[in-house]
Amino acid sequence: MIEAINLKAGMTFEQNGKLIKVLASEHHKPGKGNTVMRMKLYDLRSGSTVEKTMRPEEKVEQAIVDTKDAQYLYTQGDVAVFMDMETYEQYEIPTATIQNEMKFMLENMNVKIDYFNSEVIGITLPNTVQLKVAETEPSIKGATVAGSGKSATMETGLVVTVPDFIKEGEVLDINTQKGTYQSRASKYNDEN
Repeated sequence: MIEAINLKAGMTFEQNGKLIKVLASEHHKPGKGNTVMRMKLYDLRSGSTVEKTMRPEEKVEQAIVDTKDAQYLYTQGDVAVFMDMETYEQYEIPTATIQNEMKFMLENMNVKIDYFNSEVIGITLPNTVQLKVAETEPSIKGATVAGSGKSATMETGLVVTVPDFIKEGEVLDINTQKGTYQSRASKYNDEN
């Protein structure tokens, strides 16, 4: 058992037969009354997201989630196919379950498959991925990093705000946790 005050983003717990992942957790002290935990929770089985408040001392059953190294192979219809890197066994995960993660994934990308007992419940992406800019406004001559930025559509369809000097075709490091631009991917762009 774990108290609500100790639940952090990324942790998983069981409650009322549901398997729930914490997306965000923060202390909240209203003007009157006791401190509560405001949480954004994601039901791993149904795919629904809810916001809930819990008392800090409220206890829940922590779920032990195992991971295996896997490679994203391709998407066919409404399922994404992954291959276990040790056994070469293939797994199909409905794209509806991992629709947020799909925005960051390219074929042959390494990820981790998340398991609860023997049930596949999702995937974990690397902290950063490298994606190519598919479409953006022309770069502005003399633009600085401190500019207001512009929208760029990445090769996966993900839209991020990038500095004004970024051009189409550049490869960028994208933070998968926040869905934001981090930097140019130097190892690819130096070759251009």
